Amino acid sequence: MLQTPSGGAGNGAAATASDLMSIGTVLNVLRDEFPEVTISKIRFLESEGLVEPQRTPSGYRKFSPEDVERLGHVLRMQRDHYLPLKVIREHLEAVERGEAVQLPALGRQHDGEAVSEPEGPTVARIGRADLLAAAEIGEQELAEWESYGLITPLPDGVYDAEAVTVAGLVVELGRFGIEPRHLRAVKAAADRDAGLVDQVVAPLRRHRNPQTRAHAEARTKELAGLAVKLHAALVQAALGVRLP
Repeated sequence: MLQTPSGGAGNGAAATASDLMSIGTVLNVLRDEFPEVTISKIRFLESEGLVEPQRTPSGYRKFSPEDVERLGHVLRMQRDHYLPLKVIREHLEAVERGEAVQLPALGRQHDGEAVSEPEGPTVARIGRADLLAAAEIGEQELAEWESYGLITPLPDGVYDAEAVTVAGLVVELGRFGIEPRHLRAVKAAADRDAGLVDQVVAPLRRHRNPQTRAHAEARTKELAGLAVKLHAALVQAALGVRLP
């Protein structure tokens, strides 16, 4: 069950200096539960007013334990309840006012409402404007990434949550001079890995038994995790380095 946040955005002002954390430290704390979270994602949630860290005189963000707890609640509501940020913000504000509120039912989000989808996986969704803000890029850059297949909108024009992660990583790689066109080979390799996983789980997804179909989703996640670990290990072996 989702726990109630202990305070609102900006409640970190009461924390002592020794309690405050840099955005990098916050990232490491959150990644224990949310491995895909990025610094870009944290900055985006801040820009949306869901958390208000303190700022040092030089402009660096400093997060209190309460800020980190609040970020965890926001990420958990996105992951477990597939809620858009507008609904999450309204929910948190209602909780802070002491109102008894219930989260919407699980399901894909469409026009701010939850739509039940009992069979098959569901995904968190993000609009184009939110994606641009999260990645801090313009329309031209996003269009270029889409032309290379690095990011692909869903049929109704919005994006799944992984698009935010991909966008953040493309931006970070760009700081080292790696351009989107250089990443086409990475995308092709990912597609091949996905195809291999799909071959394994496709028979489970087509099974008549709902429990078997549900098992297909768990098996997909397990195989995807193994594929990611293998890819990382192969890259490290090829370069002769080991990441921390």
